[in-house]
Amino acid sequence: MAAPRKYPDELRERAIRFALDLVEGPEKLSVNAACKRVGEQLGIVPDSLRNWVQQARVDAGSAPGLTTDERARLAELERENRELRRANAILKSASAFFAAELDRPSQR
Repeated sequence: MAAPRKYPDELRERAIRFALDLVEGPEKLSVNAACKRVGEQLGIVPDSLRNWVQQARVDAGSAPGLTTDERARLAELERENRELRRANAILKSASAFFAAELDRPSQR
């Protein structure tokens, strides 16, 4: 289960929008400088804001990387893969157990 979010979604979106405006606007600040300035104004840790901005840029297609949807799908596939590997291990041990039972001489 995911941990509760420290910042509301509205605040996150507004902070990302402000930071991107500073980066892409007339001031042309670096992402680090923009995140530091916006973080101080809104009471957000600059490192968190920088991660949000980077992910927003990836989602928009302006930066390379996995989008949020792709990350969610990858996590889902990894979880499913773990479950299938576990099921296969259980089936292998069960088949080995029953094969050993069949090899024993019958007591009838």
